[in-house]
Amino acid sequence: MSDQSDEVVTRVEGDVGLITLNRPRAINSLNQNMVDLLRDVLARWADDDAVRAVVVSGAGERGLCAGGDVVAVYHSARKDGAEARRFWRDEYLMNGQIGRFAKPYVALMDGIVMGGGVGVSAHGNTRVVTDTSKVAMPEVGIGFIPDVGGAYLLSRAPGALGLHAALTGAPFSGADAIALGFADHYVPHGDLEAFTAAVVADGVDAALARHAVEPPPSELAAQRDWIDECYAGDSVEDIVAALRGHDARPANDAADLIATRSPIALSVTLEAVRRAGKAQTLEDVLVQDYRVSSASLRSHDLVEGIRAQLVDKDRNPKWSPAELAEVSAADVEAYFAPVDDDLSF
Repeated sequence: MSDQSDEVVTRVEGDVGLITLNRPRAINSLNQNMVDLLRDVLARWADDDAVRAVVVSGAGERGLCAGGDVVAVYHSARKDGAEARRFWRDEYLMNGQIGRFAKPYVALMDGIVMGGGVGVSAHGNTRVVTDTSKVAMPEVGIGFIPDVGGAYLLSRAPGALGLHAALTGAPFSGADAIALGFADHYVPHGDLEAFTAAVVADGVDAALARHAVEPPPSELAAQRDWIDECYAGDSVEDIVAALRGHDARPANDAADLIATRSPIALSVTLEAVRRAGKAQTLEDVLVQDYRVSSASLRSHDLVEGIRAQLVDKDRNPKWSPAELAEVSAADVEAYFAPVDDDLSF
C-alpha cells in the first residue's frame, strides 16, 4: 500500500507506516500542505489496527527537517498574517498529535533537525539520533521564539542546558540531544537503512537491540558547571553579564552569540521556557506557543530577522528594541496574552 504526494510520501510495509518528508532541496522544511498531510495520515494510522508502528524520516542527505517555511511566514506577516497563523495553528495541533500517539513513533533525527523538525520528531516516543545529527531551536536568530512545543523539552532539560540551547540558538549533537531529553537512542548514520528494515521485519525493540549503540559523551552535559551558574540570572542581561564575566571561553562565546540575537525574542524566550517548566502538559505549552507566535507576527523583529537571514541575506538585522535594557516587562507580557482563536486539544 502506498499513498503518494510530492511533499510527503507515505506507505505501509508489513505493519509499519513509513513517512518520508520530501522537500530535500529545502531540507524538508514544512509548509501548510505537508502539515495537512501529516495530520491526516497520523489520524488514520492511529485508528488503523493494521499499522502497529510509524517511522518518520527525511528525503535527501542533509537532514530530517530544517524547520518551517519561514520565508512564507515573512510574506504572510507583511500582509495580514492569516496564512502564518493558520500554519502555526495546524502545526501545533500536529505536534500534540505526535505527543499523544499511542503506537511506537520512531523519528529518525538524522542530519539537520531544527525548529519545526524538532516538532515532528522530539515529541515522539522513540527518538533516534545519529553521528550526523545537528539539532537546534534557532528561532531567536530571526526574531522569533522557540515554538512547536520546544519550550516543553527545553524547560525539562537537566540544569540550565535547555536555556543555553534556547538563548544561543546554537546546534547540538545527537549525544547532546539525548542528554537534553530531545532523543532516546543513538544509531550510526550508516546503519539507518538497516535499522528501518529491521523495524519492518522484526519490530522496534528488536531493531533497537540490534542497531542502537552507546552514544559518545555529551559535550554540553560536560559543561554544566558554568552553564548552570551563568544561566541562573533573573534576566537575559544578568545571564549575558555572567557569561562575559566567566573565565570559561565557551561562556564568553555564548555571550557573543546571544548578543547577535533579537533582544525582545531573547527576553520572551527566557520567560517562555520558565513558564513551560511550570506547565503540566505539552498541550499547555503549545497553547502558549500559539499566543506567542501570534504576537510575533505583530513585532518588528520577526520580519526583520527573516529578511536579514533568508530574504536579502545581508546577515545584518536591525533589531527594535536594539538593546536588552530597552525591553520592558510589559513588552514581554504582551506576548503571552490570550488570542481570539486560542488552541484547544
